[in-house]
Amino acid sequence: MKTFSKRALLRASAAPAILSASLIATAAFAQDAPQGAEADAGDTIIVTGSLIRNPNLERSTPVTATTSDQIELKQNNTAEDILREIPGIVPSIGSAVNNGNGGASFVNLRGLGSNRNIVLLDGDRLVPAELNGRFDLNNVPVALIERVDVLTGGASTTYGADAISGVVNFVTKSDFSGLEGTISNQITEEGDGNYFRADVTMGANFDDGKGNAVFSIGYQQSDPVYQGGRDYSVDNIDSYSGAIGGSGTSTPSRFSNTNPSGTATGNGTRQVTADGTAFRSGTAFDAYNFNPFNVFQTPFERFNMFGAARYEVSDAVEAYTRGIFSKNTVKTIIAPSGAFGIAVQVPLSNPYLTTAQRNAFCQQNIATAAQIAQGTYIPRFTQAQCDAAATAQPTLADGTVNPAYKEVTTALSRRSTELGPRVSEFTTTFFDYKLGFRGGITDTISWDVSGAYGESEQTQTQQGYWLNSRVRQALLATNTTDCLDTSNGCVPLNVFGPDGSITPEMNAFLNANSQVVTKTSLAQANATINGDFGWSAPWASDAVAFAIGGEYRKYTASQESDLLSQSGDLGGAGGAAPNIAGGYDVYEAFGELVLPLVQDKPFFQDLTLETGIRYSKYSVDAPSNPSYKTTTWKAGGSWTPVEGFKIRGNYAHAVRAPNIAELFNPVNTLLTNLGTDPCSGNGPLLDANLAAVCIAQGAPASTIGAITNDPAGQVNYTGGGNLDLKPEKSNSWTIGAVFQPQALRGFSATIDYYNIKITDAITSPTPGDAVAACFDNITASSATNPACTAIRRNPLTGELFGEALTTPGLSLVTSNLGKLSTDGVDFSVNYQKDVGFANLALSLTGNWTNSSKFQATSASINRECVGYYSVNCASIQPKWQFSQRTTLGFESFDISLLWRYIDTVKFEPQQLADDLAAAVDAGCEDPNGADPDGCMVDPEFRKIKAEHYFDLTGRFHVSDEITITLTAQNLFNNKPKVVGNTIGSTSYNSGNVYPSTYDALGRRYAIAAKFRF
Repeated sequence: MKTFSKRALLRASAAPAILSASLIATAAFAQDAPQGAEADAGDTIIVTGSLIRNPNLERSTPVTATTSDQIELKQNNTAEDILREIPGIVPSIGSAVNNGNGGASFVNLRGLGSNRNIVLLDGDRLVPAELNGRFDLNNVPVALIERVDVLTGGASTTYGADAISGVVNFVTKSDFSGLEGTISNQITEEGDGNYFRADVTMGANFDDGKGNAVFSIGYQQSDPVYQGGRDYSVDNIDSYSGAIGGSGTSTPSRFSNTNPSGTATGNGTRQVTADGTAFRSGTAFDAYNFNPFNVFQTPFERFNMFGAARYEVSDAVEAYTRGIFSKNTVKTIIAPSGAFGIAVQVPLSNPYLTTAQRNAFCQQNIATAAQIAQGTYIPRFTQAQCDAAATAQPTLADGTVNPAYKEVTTALSRRSTELGPRVSEFTTTFFDYKLGFRGGITDTISWDVSGAYGESEQTQTQQGYWLNSRVRQALLATNTTDCLDTSNGCVPLNVFGPDGSITPEMNAFLNANSQVVTKTSLAQANATINGDFGWSAPWASDAVAFAIGGEYRKYTASQESDLLSQSGDLGGAGGAAPNIAGGYDVYEAFGELVLPLVQDKPFFQDLTLETGIRYSKYSVDAPSNPSYKTTTWKAGGSWTPVEGFKIRGNYAHAVRAPNIAELFNPVNTLLTNLGTDPCSGNGPLLDANLAAVCIAQGAPASTIGAITNDPAGQVNYTGGGNLDLKPEKSNSWTIGAVFQPQALRGFSATIDYYNIKITDAITSPTPGDAVAACFDNITASSATNPACTAIRRNPLTGELFGEALTTPGLSLVTSNLGKLSTDGVDFSVNYQKDVGFANLALSLTGNWTNSSKFQATSASINRECVGYYSVNCASIQPKWQFSQRTTLGFESFDISLLWRYIDTVKFEPQQLADDLAAAVDAGCEDPNGADPDGCMVDPEFRKIKAEHYFDLTGRFHVSDEITITLTAQNLFNNKPKVVGNTIGSTSYNSGNVYPSTYDALGRRYAIAAKFRF
């Protein structure tokens, strides 16, 4: 049995590595970089996925690793870049997300949600960035990363709740000594998107090796890539009609409750004519093309520092510490603000109203729907009343009310093109500090006690937004110099003229900056004893190993908004940002055991069992004092019948408690996506029961037959947190094999099947679920069905979009009624060989996802999203995905080719069927064929073919101290498949493509210089 020195025990946390058979490793090329499996046998090895530190004990849970060498060859600048291309990781919010980016980047393992995994640094949790408890990948010190381990499932007993889908562990370089610096620059072939990065790391051993200190400082800056700078995204394309589309909040303005023809059926929402003199005769309008303002790469600036040190205080005790700090600034840029269908009062004596426009308001038919169907016409005001109101003031000279003064209520949609784009600047300051002591109890048992504290504070400054309240105030005017309410320096607003009619003085009154501050903190304390018992099973040579300990964590989080953000007064901000505050404490006890049963026997080179358990008690900081007690456990094992072949498997039961956002978010109205509204078009005119439902949801009877789908594909929804939520439960299992045949030196392969099922999942329905619950089977009683009446429409237009204060939209309530499941196979192949003239290294890592299903409630569809995209299947998760790297290492240079494959994906069949049903109900012409009405997704946009990307890297070792790396990314300049802008979720379907999955920047060139002394 191998024994360990006290120094090895003291340094257990400072020498992380992983068994080579379970990772994707690149070769040691010209620089002869050592791999994890070649770590000094005298140091204890930390294996991601276990608290037990022992180099002889192999794990049953598969881990995929990305080495620092791979990161250097790819020239990844951020942790998000590293993870985005690992098969099995589904794109989450990051730098390619513009509208919907909150200034942070997250990781989503297996498509189960970015809130169901944990991001670690050297096995430690770090303070999260926001109320969902997610860590911002922008804070990872990339320059110090030795490798990145991705562990699927079975991690909750080791790292605690949240790790249902697994963990991502960024392992830093240990005992660094010397000076190393890197400077790099990247730019697209189009000449935009410049990305600059510089890092310097220094470290030294001292006091005869008893201590080591390392310090790293870095700076990164990236420029935006505008969608207007690419030919496939410069115009907004409607995914249904295939035509150039955009937003209904356009310019010139659009107004509801107009009737230019003065006829029974003339009501509608109409756009001001291009010359600003009247309204268009029909309801057609020029949609606003918002694409050119949006970006494919968000501008980013980051300054970061990282320091770590250890010192052997005595032969038995070592002190260690780690500190990390970063300050990030991310800017999201979207099209100009405006009035997004807000209800306004307009005096008929408004000085900017033309006679034709005034008459169109006066001629609104106020007859009932039944009367209109019979041809009845009743104008809102007679022509005489309208003419008298044209110059009327609210009061007469004697101060009494003027009966001739009239106002009309209308929904205004006007883009503030004269003001410029909306910019949200997110500035995040982050720090996390850890201090600990460790030592040896015996030669094989060690102890470790540590504490950590971290804070994150993000200030979001929103610029370029109109205030809805000031738009309303500025429209209440009867002359061009003064508003009826002169407070705040009100300037009368001209939204009745052509584009350009709004002056700088008007805009100065209408807009104001707003701020939202998000603060989080995490305090931790941990104590662990681990090692082995000093005895082994009768047929084994390695001792039984164990780890026991306890942990305490306290989370707090808050969102503090100014009055403008709280009120939802910002035009186009997507809803209010209410004040939120919450927190909870977690007390945990845990234990792990690894039991080698048989070793070095025929057909039993190794048979090892392992198990773990963690008990957690949660106390929520709320008046009702909610609390939970949970137990997670795992059991697994590995069997090596002959040298070079191992079978491994693991079963785990995990529990995830609700996070602060899920508990404390107040009910709020925000934006989501929907392709087709069943109440739109002629459908309600053909079905009285459907019309009754639309009216029961708040649509005025006069709008039936005239309700439209939002041209931008966005609708309102109402949801929020729930203090009655309980923990969700998960059962997962893996089984796989490792091949390292002695007859084929340098070859290794792994294959692992995984299966994860989550019950009592904390979820909200998809937009498709909410619509299906009401509209799938319309009957005479549907108008009183709670699933139908929960949907609330715009009281002026009957649509599902408009001002949040008046249009709650879809009801997407958070509950414990959901189910999620996924299963698939991870595989890897590695081969290294000296071919005489060079060292050849081949590596392949891939994933096949069989299924990924989501069911919000028992009444919802059990929705399959693997290989599909839609408003319900937000981020693309292909069936097959792999990365293959081929590298030739010569004496003084390396050349490496990376091939990335993404399988074919299709428009979600369930959503296609729902769209067809809605098209038939609406009386669309030939929806299964030519579809001249554009009621179905254009067939050209229903499939994205398999994609192949190639990156070529040359690395030149100028000397022992200097290395130059040149990379061409997306070597063949592949362009993303255009599918239109209204086919999916705004966060992922942007610029007519899916930029988080497919390369939207085009060919890029990167150069980096590294020096080391």
